[in-house]
Amino acid sequence: MNTFCRCFLTTAVAALLVGCASTSEPAHDDSDSLESYNRAMFAFNDAVDKAIFKPAAQVYQAILPDPVIASVGNFFSNINDVVVLINDLLQFKLHQAAMDSSRIVFNTTFGVAGLFDVASRMELPKHDEDFGQTLGYWGIGEGYYLVLPLLGSSTVRDAFGLVGNFYANPITWATDSEAVTWSLWGLDLINRRAGLLRVERAFADAQIDPYSFRRSAYLQMRRNLVYDGNPPKPKFELEADPDNPLLP
Repeated sequence: MNTFCRCFLTTAVAALLVGCASTSEPAHDDSDSLESYNRAMFAFNDAVDKAIFKPAAQVYQAILPDPVIASVGNFFSNINDVVVLINDLLQFKLHQAAMDSSRIVFNTTFGVAGLFDVASRMELPKHDEDFGQTLGYWGIGEGYYLVLPLLGSSTVRDAFGLVGNFYANPITWATDSEAVTWSLWGLDLINRRAGLLRVERAFADAQIDPYSFRRSAYLQMRRNLVYDGNPPKPKFELEADPDNPLLP
C-alpha cells in the first residue's frame, strides 16, 4: 500500500511540476501551453495502451458476458459514490448528498454490495463529483491542460484533485492487503478500458487529430461538470468602431 501511494504521489507531483514550469515555445492554444510535452506523453500513453491495456480489455470483454461486466462496473460505481458524497458535502450540495448517501445504502444492501444499481430504479440518479470539481467550486482555476503518465487527460487543478480522490476512495483504505488493493485498482482500470472499446471503434475512421479531440472533449466535459452543466459563456472583446454605432 505504501509503495502504491509513493508511486502515485510521485507521478502526480512530477506532472504538477511540469505543469507549473514555463515553456519558451509559442502556445497553439491558450489552455495548452505545454502542448509539446503533452503530445509526447500522449504518444507514450497510447503506445502503452496498445501494448498492454487495450489487449487486456479485449480479452476481458471476450471472456466475460455483458451482465457480469455491467455488475463489475456497478460495484466500482458504488464505491466511487463515497467520493461523490464527500464532495457533495464540501460543495454544500446537501440535497444531493442525501440522495447519494441513500444510493450507497440501497445499492450496498439491496444491490448486493453494489453489483446491481437498484438506486437508479428508485429515482436516485448517479452523480459525478470529485475533488477537482470541488476545487473549481471554490474558485481555483483549472490551470494548464496536462497529459499525465498513464492517467491521461487532466489539468493542474484536476491533478491535485486526483490525490484527494485517491485517498477518499475506499479501495485505498478499506483493506490492509496490498494484493487486494492492487487487484481492485487493476480490475477497475480494465473494466473502464473495456467500456471505451465501442466508443473507440466509432471514431476509428474519423479524420481527426486524436490528441486535439481528446483535449477539447476533456476540457469541455470538466467545465460542464464544475458548473453543473451551465458553464459561463466566453467573453469576446470587441474593438470600438466609430463608423458602426452597434459596436461599443
